[in-house]
Amino acid sequence: MALSGAVRSEHVAHVLGFPRIGGQRELKFAMESFWRGEATEADLRATGKELRARHWQAQAAAGMDYVTVGDFAWYDHVLGTLVLLGALPTRFNLDPSTLDLSGYYMMARGSKNHLEDHFALEMTKWFDTNYHYLVPEWTPELSFDGGVDWLFDEIAEAQVQLSSSSASAQTKVVLLGPLSLLFLGKIKSGLSHKLDLLPKVVAGYEKLLARLRDNGVALVQIDEPILALELSREWLDAFLPVYIRLANAAPSLLLTTYFDTVSEHADLLRSLPVAGVHLDGVRGVAQLQEFADKWPEDKILSVGIVDGRNIWRCDMDTALATLKPLHDKLGKRLWLASSCSLLHVPVDLANENKLDQELRSWLAFATQKLDEIFVLKQALSGNADAVAGQFAAARAALAARRSSPRIHNPLVQKRLKAVTSTDADRTSAFPARIAIQQQRWNLPAFPTTTIGSFPQTAQIRQTRAAYKRGEIGHLDYLNKMRDEIRLAVSTQEELGLDVLVHGEPERNDMVEYFGEQLWGYAFTANGWVQSYGSRCVKPPFIYGDVYRPEAMTVGWSQFAQSLTQKPMKGMLTGPVTMLQWSFVRDDQPRATTALQIALALRDEVCDLEKAGIGMIQIDEPAFREGLPLKAVDWTDYLDWAVRVFKISAGGVKDETQIHTHMCYSEFNDILPWIAAMDADVITIETSRSDMELLDGFGQYNYPNDIGPGIYDIHSPRIPNVDDMVRLMEKARGVISDQRLWVNPDCGLKTRNWTETHEALTRMVQAAHTLREKGGLKLQVTSQHASRLTPAAA
Repeated sequence: MALSGAVRSEHVAHVLGFPRIGGQRELKFAMESFWRGEATEADLRATGKELRARHWQAQAAAGMDYVTVGDFAWYDHVLGTLVLLGALPTRFNLDPSTLDLSGYYMMARGSKNHLEDHFALEMTKWFDTNYHYLVPEWTPELSFDGGVDWLFDEIAEAQVQLSSSSASAQTKVVLLGPLSLLFLGKIKSGLSHKLDLLPKVVAGYEKLLARLRDNGVALVQIDEPILALELSREWLDAFLPVYIRLANAAPSLLLTTYFDTVSEHADLLRSLPVAGVHLDGVRGVAQLQEFADKWPEDKILSVGIVDGRNIWRCDMDTALATLKPLHDKLGKRLWLASSCSLLHVPVDLANENKLDQELRSWLAFATQKLDEIFVLKQALSGNADAVAGQFAAARAALAARRSSPRIHNPLVQKRLKAVTSTDADRTSAFPARIAIQQQRWNLPAFPTTTIGSFPQTAQIRQTRAAYKRGEIGHLDYLNKMRDEIRLAVSTQEELGLDVLVHGEPERNDMVEYFGEQLWGYAFTANGWVQSYGSRCVKPPFIYGDVYRPEAMTVGWSQFAQSLTQKPMKGMLTGPVTMLQWSFVRDDQPRATTALQIALALRDEVCDLEKAGIGMIQIDEPAFREGLPLKAVDWTDYLDWAVRVFKISAGGVKDETQIHTHMCYSEFNDILPWIAAMDADVITIETSRSDMELLDGFGQYNYPNDIGPGIYDIHSPRIPNVDDMVRLMEKARGVISDQRLWVNPDCGLKTRNWTETHEALTRMVQAAHTLREKGGLKLQVTSQHASRLTPAAA
């Protein structure tokens, strides 16, 4: 299917998507105001409309030939696709044709209305990114006959805006493709295979695409990111018949792939009846020439030449050198784009007032990436002289970065050379360690704890901000944070938790807090990126060798431990997560950067132990996220990821208990490596999946202690005690009692104190119920397997 007018006088420039949150997180604040009942749905919609107009204007002003419509979402684009098709999980009892944002957010966040007690849709990572999508629920009775008209309203807005401006840009609608949508969901009941739903799904897309065509939409970007995975034959065989059907009803289709090479599917992609295909030219640069050499004469090849996943300025000379042979083969059928949606990078470097000029000169955010694409388009279209200055500036910035003395630290380089294989080992194996630890702590059956953070109140945030602005002195700040720690500790004592945390009032973000104290990291003032819903993070960027100049957490943990006789966990973010949730330097292997971080954390772990902190949690929620998309690449990553975690934890004595936490990922396929991390206790998120994620740990016979989360902290819904006990009973069916802990899914920083107090009260009650039901008490033995015995003993 050829795209009308596709072969123009010059190359076409576009992006696969633009950040939706706003440069100052306007969408976040509007959503949260609506959730609190402080703003109406009309108020929230007005904010969304303003942001969309601003983002379309930015694309048109930068010279993009198409502005992308449909990349906006009120919470998540996967849920947005479901409500557009009308495929709402039946358990919510919502009418897709009359859905409002309150109903939409009930699916996204759950409901605490006890007349309609709904738990939220499960949430997991979007491929290997830190963006979390809401997982579709597949049941046979689902309908795909159409739902809300929100996308059509946005198309009308864009068409009006573009027609009233001097820009020559056109609208391009983006949709998540039918096979990727189906693949990313989970069967809940009544289906033997996800593809059983394919006829319904395709019929729904046919209807939607026909309506888009009738509304004057000429081009639809249809995302099929699952093509970057290792798909089974039945999924691959579905593509051609599906797209033959869609082509009859649809506008011109640009099928997009990203995040990895798809060269193994080259024959399939050449055969599809679409106007063109988009390839990731950053993560899959080697595939480009292979596709271009045999590309059909009637198809567009869009190349993502500017990195949509990192914030380093584009190496324009290398990019142009990559594009020129493609241009020689394809001519104007070569389109230029971002490698993936710009959702994964901050909005605009112009918002930054914190970075020094040298660091700024090395970076490009979403708005600057638009300019980079346009400059490459101009150079490729014969207008090199007009953009010679931009090429010279990029060349100078890259040269300055390579030669800057800020990049390399001799102390770090010396430390790396001194690392040995034994640095990753604890003194004794887990069975011996856990017996020593249990004798030290004398914990009850089903010990209770939390994941680390307690509510980050407005007062806490205001105090931190005032301290950073210099409005209060260090002593005042220290006393205010200590007051918050006292509150967290006394509350946990009152609730009867067994293992306490200090609550982390001094921490802005679990990566940012540590990165601010490490050399080699830098931070922005407004480099916000959406993680999920209204949750935005400000990832640091690693520009040089990582080094810890002094202790980062010891004083806070030591103070908290002085307030209680119960064990106080020291809280750290692990090396893989510190890597994954940062924008990482691209001038050395990621494994080397991770090892540098691990050595810095190892020093912190040892200092905590010396200060009397006997339990230390090294969180690794991004461990699974870093897994390459193709299994052929797994072993290399997993081997170094396990090694750097073990190096960070390997310097302590047997009596010190190492915890870790993981969440919102599929762990079952990497359980041998999770076990190899050898944390004494792992806590995981399991409540949204109704303990489904725990099954793999049981089947694998995971050897160490484990705490499956029994309530979802990302939802305002607070389960009752019976719900929590039910989940733990499911856990007891796959994990032995002596290895089970009781805890929430994740940290509590996003919740308020009323919710937190009520939820933890119920959680502690659930643990007591389990102890009474099991008739169990603790008995210290030399064998972990007999740690719990009947109370009568």
